[in-house]
Amino acid sequence: MNLPDKPSEAGVPAEPRAARMRASDADRDEVADRLREALAEGRITPEEHAERIDLVYRAKTYAELEPVLSDLPSERAPRPRVELRKNEQALAPPPAQSPNLVAIFSGVERKGRWLAEPTTNITCVFGGADLDFRQAVLSRGEVTVNITCVFGGVNLVVPPGVRVTGSTTAIFGGNDLPEDDTTDPDAPVIRLTGTLLFGGVSVKRKAVDAKAIDKKGRDR
Repeated sequence: MNLPDKPSEAGVPAEPRAARMRASDADRDEVADRLREALAEGRITPEEHAERIDLVYRAKTYAELEPVLSDLPSERAPRPRVELRKNEQALAPPPAQSPNLVAIFSGVERKGRWLAEPTTNITCVFGGADLDFRQAVLSRGEVTVNITCVFGGVNLVVPPGVRVTGSTTAIFGGNDLPEDDTTDPDAPVIRLTGTLLFGGVSVKRKAVDAKAIDKKGRDR
């Protein structure tokens, strides 16, 4: 037999019975995991994440946990995937460009919507290279960026959900790679190879700026 919810005082409707139920440690941990995913996806800032985590572990009931996730996508709802692979049904692939980028006492960059070949070769000598993969179209599920860097630097920007692996050889140089933020076995992969001599590689993870893309489209 289902018991009616206990009416509240002053004629105000009572909370649903489920909302008044006590939350368990497992419930709080599950919500915390969702917040960590939202932070990795760029949906909330580190400050917002810290504030919400504090609320999660102070919550006693489901009603106190619900507002923490109210502005985030449902776990069961379909989420937009990071799609860097060539999708002929959506948009025609961008025109091919040279897979070889050279910066000698200068700089070179790739950004916007561009086609990443199976292997992109970067050579920097007293120079730098900037590659932004947030709108790039990968020619296949895993692409390689082969780097030869002497007294120079290479900066990469990738969107959430893209796995970056590094196997470069650094001599008086170094790699700054982000932690893996996805467990999807089919996630796109960018593999870094090559040699760094008095040089370095830095990879930052940033969400796609949808507003900037939309503005660029209107300006055309």
